[in-house]
Amino acid sequence: MTIAGCERDLPLCPLNEKMMIAGFVIFGDPELTTACAKELLEKAPAYDYLITAEAKGIPLVHEMARLAGNQKYFLARKAPKLYMTGVMEVKVRSITTAKEQRLYLDTADAALMKGKRILIVDDVVSLGDSLRALEQLVTEAGGIICGKMTILAEGDAHKRDDLIYLEKLPLFDKEGKEV
Repeated sequence: MTIAGCERDLPLCPLNEKMMIAGFVIFGDPELTTACAKELLEKAPAYDYLITAEAKGIPLVHEMARLAGNQKYFLARKAPKLYMTGVMEVKVRSITTAKEQRLYLDTADAALMKGKRILIVDDVVSLGDSLRALEQLVTEAGGIICGKMTILAEGDAHKRDDLIYLEKLPLFDKEGKEV
């Protein structure tokens, strides 16, 4: 698959007995991360801050912030950290995770978001559960969601009119054929 001008072979991973998804991980691939960050920034609406969920969106949002002038960005964590001044919490269920998870936002970050334009960024959007959780955190913090971006829109996610993405990522049947 070609993503932001970079050719990559994505392994097929079983999701259930009938379906497989293509595994996409930008960890350890700075060439792809930088290329995707540049292309997403070219399509990005005006924003004040970026936010992503731990973990695979971290290198992407970091590179976007760096390329945009070393801007501050926010991270919704999978667990509260000792350094957080307080936490906001939301439940989320992702198709790549077996059980329900929670995302946590530092209340100090939430205070900075209030009244600001927040751009939500992720590496892959499929059903959109992680996006909804991030939207809830941003809204509860008083931020204004100005856009949602991802590298890959998996399955029917490419049909969403509220999502900016670089490439469509198909789903596959158990034989590896696109569905």
